[in-house]
Amino acid sequence: MLDNTDREIINELKKNSCITMRDLGKKVYLIGQATSTRVIKLEEKGIIKGYTIDVDENKIGNSVHVILNICTENPQHNSYLLFINSQENYILHNYKVSGDCCYILECKFPSNKVLDKFLIELNNYANYKLTIIIDDKIKK
Repeated sequence: MLDNTDREIINELKKNSCITMRDLGKKVYLIGQATSTRVIKLEEKGIIKGYTIDVDENKIGNSVHVILNICTENPQHNSYLLFINSQENYILHNYKVSGDCCYILECKFPSNKVLDKFLIELNNYANYKLTIIIDDKIKK
């Protein structure tokens, strides 16, 4: 069970996973060593699974942001999944879902031409509905 301090640690690490244990401790009112011990326990319990970075995809040239609703006709999705795994440069998330489709795919592409090529290849494995994202209204 998590206490309030553990929750505060997690929230601070979500904001900045590169923070030092000393600075994190100041934010949650613990000494650095106690903070480090708590973080290690959260890692050992699998609550903290890893640390990552938040990349601005637009600044590295991937400005075409899309959501694809994927519907596979074949109940075996292996060929679709193999294709998706080979396209990791473009795929941000591949969610398996219930409802009208089998997967929701979030992708970023450097151009409409690259997107079109991807969609032509994708059509060999699944049908899709495409939504192009114009702007993200929640700014971090």
